[in-house]
Parts: sequence; C-alpha cells; structure tokens
Amino acid sequence: MMAQFLEIKSGYPDALLFYRMGDFYELFFDDAVAAAEALDIALTKRGKHLGDDIPMCGVPVHAAEGYLLTLIRKGFRVAVCEQMEDPAEAKKRGSKSVVKRDVVRLVTPGTLTEDSLLDARRHNFLAAFAEVRDEGALAWVDISTGAFRIMQCPRSRLGPELARIAPREVVVSESSEAELTELVTDLGAAITPLGRAAFDSTGAEKRLCDLFSVSTLDAFGTFSRADLGALGAIVEYLDITQKGKLPLLRPPVVEISQAAMQIDAATRRNLELTHALAGGRDGSLLSTIDKTVTAGGGRLLERRLSSPSRTLDTIESRLEAVAFLVDESLFRADLRDALRKVPDIDRAVSRLALDRGGPRDLTGIRDGLGAAAEIAAQLSSVEPPRLMREADMFLTGHDALVGLLDRALVADPPLLVRDGGFIAAGYDAELDEARTLRDEGRGVIAGMQAKYAEMAGVSSLKIKHNNVLGYFIETTATHAEKMLSAPLSETFIHRQTTANAVRFTTVDLSELETKILNAGNRALEIEKRLYDSLKAEVLSNAAALGDAARSLAELDVSAALAELAASEDWCRPVVENSRAFEVLGGRHPVVERALRAQGGDPFIANDCHLADGSDGADIWLLTGPNMAGKSTFLRQNALIALLAQAGSFVPATSARVGIVSQLFSRVGAADDLARGRSTFMVEMVETAAILNQADDHALVILDEIGRGTATYDGLSIAWATLEHLHETNRCRALFATHYHELTQLAGKLDGVDNATIAVKEWDGEVIFLHEVIKGAADRSYGVQVAKLAGLPSSVIDRARIVLDALEKGEREGGAAQKALIDDLPLFSAVPVQAAPVKTAPSVLKEKLAGIHPDELTPREALDLIYELKSLEND
Repeated sequence: MMAQFLEIKSGYPDALLFYRMGDFYELFFDDAVAAAEALDIALTKRGKHLGDDIPMCGVPVHAAEGYLLTLIRKGFRVAVCEQMEDPAEAKKRGSKSVVKRDVVRLVTPGTLTEDSLLDARRHNFLAAFAEVRDEGALAWVDISTGAFRIMQCPRSRLGPELARIAPREVVVSESSEAELTELVTDLGAAITPLGRAAFDSTGAEKRLCDLFSVSTLDAFGTFSRADLGALGAIVEYLDITQKGKLPLLRPPVVEISQAAMQIDAATRRNLELTHALAGGRDGSLLSTIDKTVTAGGGRLLERRLSSPSRTLDTIESRLEAVAFLVDESLFRADLRDALRKVPDIDRAVSRLALDRGGPRDLTGIRDGLGAAAEIAAQLSSVEPPRLMREADMFLTGHDALVGLLDRALVADPPLLVRDGGFIAAGYDAELDEARTLRDEGRGVIAGMQAKYAEMAGVSSLKIKHNNVLGYFIETTATHAEKMLSAPLSETFIHRQTTANAVRFTTVDLSELETKILNAGNRALEIEKRLYDSLKAEVLSNAAALGDAARSLAELDVSAALAELAASEDWCRPVVENSRAFEVLGGRHPVVERALRAQGGDPFIANDCHLADGSDGADIWLLTGPNMAGKSTFLRQNALIALLAQAGSFVPATSARVGIVSQLFSRVGAADDLARGRSTFMVEMVETAAILNQADDHALVILDEIGRGTATYDGLSIAWATLEHLHETNRCRALFATHYHELTQLAGKLDGVDNATIAVKEWDGEVIFLHEVIKGAADRSYGVQVAKLAGLPSSVIDRARIVLDALEKGEREGGAAQKALIDDLPLFSAVPVQAAPVKTAPSVLKEKLAGIHPDELTPREALDLIYELKSLEND
C-alpha cells in the first residue's frame, strides 16, 4: 500500500495527498506532519519505511469539506485520491492485492465549488495572465457560476485589475513567476506557475473550440494571441485540477478597461470598498449598503462597486430602474418577497455539471424558476423601465423544465443521491413497484397467499420463508394431492416434502422473492438513473438558466438599492459627460450608519463643488484640525462618485457628477516593513502613482501629503504635489493638509480654492462643528486634540509652553526662534507651576447654578435675564 501511496504522491509533490482508506482520508509522511499541525489533529504512525516510523493522520470522509476549507485557507493544495474499485473486487485478485486508487481532483483556492467552501455572496475567481511580446491579457473564471471573462491588460495595469477582480488564485507562466509573485501575493491571492505550453495561443484556440464544441471562436469575438494564451491557460489548469471533467463555462466575454472607473489597490484599501482596514467585510462600504436578498444579487452588487461604469447609457439605465422601484414601494416589497425564494441557480448548475451536486440542486433550480415566473407575472402588472424589461425577457419560457422537475421531485429532498427518496411517487411506475415491494413486502405476499388459496381451494394454504428455501407455499399432505395433480400442477411446483407438510413454489413467487430481496437496492438504482436523466435535462438548458439567474440578480440589485435609497433618504445623482462635481448635503454612508448604531450625534452633511465643466483643474485645499472630519469629508465625496457610477442613489440632498475616469485616494498612514518601506515611503509611492497616472477626468483625494518627514521637506513636497495636480494632471481633487502655508496658493493658482473645517473654542476647549466652509484655518489645534485624546496634563501644559515659544520665535525671525529653542529646558517634563491663587466665589456662577430652565415661565426668564445683567455690571 505504501508503494502505491508513494507512486501517486510523486505526481503531486506540491499538494497534500488525501488517500482514501475506507471511511477516512489518510495522510502519510511529511503530508501527515504538515496536516496535523494545520488542522490541530493527532499525529500517529503506521508501520515503517526504510527503517523509520511512518507519520500518519486522517480525517473522516463525511467531514472532509471542513478540513479542506481550513487547509485551503492556510495556503495548502489538496489532491483527493479515491478508491476506484470495491475492496471485494481487489480481493478476487489475491488476498494481498491493493485496491486501485487514483486522484480524482486537485483542490486549490481558485477551483472550489462546494457551498461549504465558498462565500455565497462573493465570487471565487481563478485568473490567468499571459504575455506575448509587449501585449498582455488577463482572463478570469468562477467555475462555481460559469462566469468567464477576458481583457487586454499590459503588465503595468495588472496590479489594479487584480485588485478589482480579487481572484483567489492566479496562473502565470513559469518564466514570469519570479517577477509576479510579490504583486500577486500582496493582493492575497495564491500564485500557480504553469509551463509555457499551457499559454501557447495555437494550442489554446483548439482547447477552447473543443470546450465549447465549435469549429471557430469568431462568434465569441476577436481575440489576440495574448487573449488566447490567458484563456487557454485557464482551461488547461481546470483540466489538470478537475482531472479532465471540465466545469460548465459560458463563452468568454471581452471586457474593455476603459468602460470602467479605474481604481488602484491602494485606493480600494483606503476607501474600504469591500473590506474594512481592520479585515473582514464588516465596516466596509459593501456591508453598509448591501440589502440584496439573493446570493447572485450579492455577488453582482460587489462587482458593481468594484467596477463602476464609465458608460453613461449603462449608468442611466441602472439609475432609472432604481428610481422606478423607489417610487413603487408596494411593488418593490412584493418583488423582494418573491426574490427571497430564489436559490443560487448558477452554483447549483455548476455543481451538477461537475457531478458534485445532489437532489437539492435540482429542487433549487425548480424553485428558482418558479419564483422567476412569479416575478414575471408581477412585472406584467406595471410599466417597468428598460433594464427591468430586458431582465423580464429571460424569466419565462421554462415551463417544460419546471413541470418535469415538479412532477419528478419531492418538496424537500435529502442532500445526497445515495440517500434516495427524492423522486416523487407516481413519476416512475418501476420505481413505485420497487418501493412497494421494499416497504410493503409482507402485504404483497399476503395478497399472493390469498390468491393461491382461492386458486387451489385450500383455505389453510400459507406462504412462509426460511433462509434455505426463501419464500415457499406450504400445505398439508391431504391438500397436497390436489395441487400435485393437473391442472394445478402446472402452476404449483413441488419443492420439498416434510413429515407434516408439502412445500411448493411458483414462477411468480420466485420472481417476487427476487424483487423483494433486491427491492431496496433496485429502488436506489432507479432513482440514480432518474437523477442522471433529470440532471442531463437541466444541463441541456444551462444557457437559459444562466440568463434567468443573471436577470434575477439584476432585479435584486435594483430593488436592494431602491430599498437603501428609500430607507436612508438618498437622492438620484445626475451623471453626465463633463468634469462637474457638485454635491449638496453629502454624507459618508459608513460613518453615518455607525453614528446611528451608537446612538450618538447626527452626521453633519457638507457640500462640495469642484470643476463645473470649464477648462483647467479645480482643487479644494482643505485645512483644519485633526478629529474635525477632513478625512471623512474626503472619503465621502469619493464614495459618492463611485456609488453614482455604480448605478446607485447617493447619500446627499443632490449630486451632479461628471464621469470620473480614475479614482485615487491617498488617505491614512501605514508602513510595509516586510518590503522595507517606512510609512513615509509608502506615502510617497502611492502619491507617485497618482501623479504619474491621473488624467483630467480623474478624482483625487489626498490627505496630509508630506507629514511623514521633516516639516520643511514635507511642506515642499506637498507644495510641489499640489502644483503638479493643478498644472499637469489638471484633475479634480480634494487636498487636505496641516501646512497652512499652502493656503497662499489659492491666490496664485486659478483652480485652487481654500476650504476649512469649522471649529469653536469655548472656555479653553475646542469644539468640532464638522462643517466645511470656504476659507483657511489659522491654526491646527493639535494641543487641544492631544488633550481630548487623554495625554497627561503635565504633557499638555509643557506642549503649550513649547508651542508659545516656537510661535513667538517664528514671528520674530529664525534667529530669535533658535535662541528661544536653545533657552527652553528640554527635559523639564513637568514645568514648575505657581501656587494656585484663591479667588472669591463668583456671585454670577452661584446664581446660575441654582437655575432650572425647564421650570421658568417666559416672564420669569425675562426677569432673570435683567437680574443677571445687573450682576455682570456689578
């Protein structure tokens, strides 16, 4: 057996081998050591190899999916090796014969299909990148849904596109593995190298034609050599991992990069589009706005947020559908109720195609198509907009398939085919007979006994059973003479004579005995055959089912965004082909939701007005203290632009958004120590990417450029960056800074305006009003913010002394400033404080302390004001 294990393992050196032994998958040698540690299970031993103990561990077959998920998440690949014959067959070849085994599947991050291994509301993409000379292409597929995409992608665009798609695994050529490993793994994906032959465009074209059963790919579009290489590598890798059983893929769809807003990885991370900075989905924009009720709708919404459109017609059709459903609240409620009945049709079809499905996938498709027909009936009662009319076209026409599945399947089937009992009674006469014999065998025998007793005229005739004869007819010797004589002897066949009775059989009884003994297995075999026929019928309708699933997802997203807009008081944005960006009463959806959940202060809405269509850049230079809301203001406007182009209403009183070609965000501070990058270096790398790429239709938000280095270095970098955005990029931008010197640029550069966050000082404290107003801040209030953060009072007092000295020195000139710094006692952490001066109690304060405003009448309040005024004068 170990020889067989080692032989099979040699073909999969980079994977853990799950070696089937009865009811367990066993792992041996180094595989066992690695798996035991990763899964936290016991490591044992089995026999010896070359004189050493063989490490071993195992997992039950029925619970293998959970262990697979853990291993995949920890970066392992798993080769699943099954028994290819019954152990009894192996014994026929000799007592020491080994059961035939072979790998039936290679489980990798990008090739998962089981529900338990996948997030229902997220795609699980496998991508492949190919290059032919200077031309690059990126293909990606979700084998759990059949979605297949291809786009031209030079290597310079690979990072942003992978960040948009978020694949779990990326296939690359062996020759480029070293160059691309860091880029791919930084995005959280596994990288898999394949030989150059997998990317050969000629071989790829043949593989694709074979996959889709066509003689040419012309019907699917025009593909470059790089396109064919990437597509072919995907198919080759699926052939390797699925052991020749390819999933049901839709024809490849060509995507155009210019059709979507370009967003790089840093911006996606900074804006927390689909994942929060803390990790996970909670706290992201997606989790805040997701009100979809179907798995397909959830995946579509994530795609929309990850890839907002730049095509005005597409955006308008989506907004039109949302607006219709906002106005039609009762229809929207009924639509969402119907959508809640829709299972994940795409993934059910995919599992069936890969022979990993079961009866519940068939009933899921039946129920989903039933819900689709119900929704189509609802749509016929209204005048829906274009997008919904187009979706409606694919919701009907499935009556034959629904009728078949409805007749064939019970309402609530078991999970697995081998459990049986999923075919409805009355669908197949042969199955009904087998079930009757299995479940009511005694009744059938009793009926036959009565028939034979009447035929022979022997009321005492019995049908009995023993382990030697099986079923037999028994009567007394007196009555046996009649049965041994013609014409009864032609029916009753003598089998045995005992001292007290004579035993007979009949042809019918022998056949019935065989049927009863095999009824259980026969019923299950018939159900398996019927399951295969139903599965084949479903797969023959796969294209129509895919269209229906996409239409249902489209309706779900439109209804969910309408529900969001209605419940959160969002407005329909005006999206146009211009450079305008005008938002009135804009809000940050995530922060607003968090404030509401905490029961705190309401979110303060703010306006933003950038370019109005005239030539040149339009930049707001935003100053003000930390904690006042500058970063929130920057982010909320970026999210409003993104939401508008994704086809959603936006959190504002009104919004006018000129198409944003690129969205860039440089907000927050983070280092990258693993790659030797300080916080400042990360800041500069991200800023460089913006300045080198942003065009005149980009929207850029920058926060505190230059803060990671010395003051004058930082100020000069921020100054030059702002000038470059204005003069070279000529884009729309929000530029937040602490360098008040930059506010002078508003008077020198036509496209720059100053704005600030309003604050109010009261009794030595700073109050943040979170209101954005035109103008420049005169100070940063850093010491006050430090006080709010809880720094010790001694540190705050010391900071005030140093700040006053520095500001005085700055006013008097550089030499005076240096002298003052030299005079400061640097290690006086706790300055000597004067003895507190006792002051007389304030009559005014004592009077105010005793007043209860809620108890005053208007006349008493007026009298009190005069009294307090007189006390002040005293």
